[in-house]
Amino acid sequence: QVPLVESGGGLVQPGGSLRLSCAASGSVFSINDMGWFRQAPGKQRELVATIANGGVTHYADSVKGRFTSSRDNAKNTGYLQMNSLKPEDTAVYYCNAKVRRVTDFGTAEYDNWGQGTQVTVSS
Repeated sequence: QVPLVESGGGLVQPGGSLRLSCAASGSVFSINDMGWFRQAPGKQRELVATIANGGVTHYADSVKGRFTSSRDNAKNTGYLQMNSLKPEDTAVYYCNAKVRRVTDFGTAEYDNWGQGTQVTVSS
């Protein structure tokens, strides 16, 4: 079972928008920090945005003013709204979350990753 299920990637023209979703599956007790990363071909994975449990966000300089991270704690889901997309935003996007899960012995926190979703910005 994939601990974080991503959706929303695809092909979009420059200047367009996409919204990525990241839903925690399984026995979730709570979710702490969430983050979005991306990895372009031949490049290292880089941090794009983070959002804390209380909603405080941070963004990479390359996406400030264009991307917005949000979350719905009731749905155990995070979102990345991407506007004014550029060809250099093309990458596989991964979500990450510190998920506290119910176990047989109480709860435990896990560092979970999504499966990745391709975002391609091209005319």
